[in-house]
Amino acid sequence: MIRPGPRNLITDVTGLRVGHASDDDVKTGATVLVGDAPFTAAVHVMGGAPGTRETDLLAPDKIVQDVDALVLSGGSAFGLDAASGVADGLRALGRGFQVGDQNVPIVPAAILFDLINGGDKAWVENPYKRLGAAALANASEDFALGSHGAGTGALIADLKGGLGSASARVGPFTIGALVAVNALGRVTVGDGPHFWAAPFEIGDEFGGHGPAPAFDPTAPPPVKGGDTRNTTIAIIATDAALTQAQATRMAIAAHDGMARAIYPSHTPMDGDLVFAAATGAQPLDDPQTDPLLLGHVAALCLSRAIARGIYEATAASNDLSPTYRAAFG
Repeated sequence: MIRPGPRNLITDVTGLRVGHASDDDVKTGATVLVGDAPFTAAVHVMGGAPGTRETDLLAPDKIVQDVDALVLSGGSAFGLDAASGVADGLRALGRGFQVGDQNVPIVPAAILFDLINGGDKAWVENPYKRLGAAALANASEDFALGSHGAGTGALIADLKGGLGSASARVGPFTIGALVAVNALGRVTVGDGPHFWAAPFEIGDEFGGHGPAPAFDPTAPPPVKGGDTRNTTIAIIATDAALTQAQATRMAIAAHDGMARAIYPSHTPMDGDLVFAAATGAQPLDDPQTDPLLLGHVAALCLSRAIARGIYEATAASNDLSPTYRAAFG
């Protein structure tokens, strides 16, 4: 039986913490997932316009198998600098890959496009290194959803985007999802409040409206008008002892959850990406069946996290789109 963890957050995976930092004037922010110890990480990209740092290192044939943190940020290419702030903070703590007498923190990152969202982008020096450092300093097992961190300035086709999370427990394993939703497409069906992810909702974690009563598959896909620079970036985490290759398969499977929750997803104008993180605390009983189950539950968690991120978004000055709750009550 699948059930949420006690927080219904990715930090239900023991040993992981999440920190946010936001700049409300710029309408942007950064979010970091950091482990108490380095963890196995992998990545899979399915969007046509990704922005990333150190993702090549996450292939199974590369020398570094563990990372210290993962970063999700706004800011398009400027936002990749958030990982520099995180790396500096980790180095000061003595964290990182040991090279001679030097510690080199490994901090892969992904960004979304939020440069045209009503915020003041007339900076002299971009704020993302500062935001990354602040996010690391704020890292905790409890964190806010909605318009925080990397979700601060996110937009989707018709609503404000946001930062979402969800978790599940199945057998001895805990799985969690963390996602910044800034999609070209929509997360609701037609003109009503029903989420595409409704069949996977547990309790009323995003309103309890249930599935939509009808859907017209012949209608053109609902997408943002004008600005088509987007991206949904996510992290799936588990306490299972996965190899980097197995973690990669979990990231691939989790993309199913994105496709179930966002219509359309994985477009040429989205940089849709999923990181996977595995702390290794729980050994696999079955090296074939357990990874299959983990991938399935990862997809369910990501669908739920996407809907929660939109459901929890809050209004701010100069918003270009309404929040879910303003639109549907």
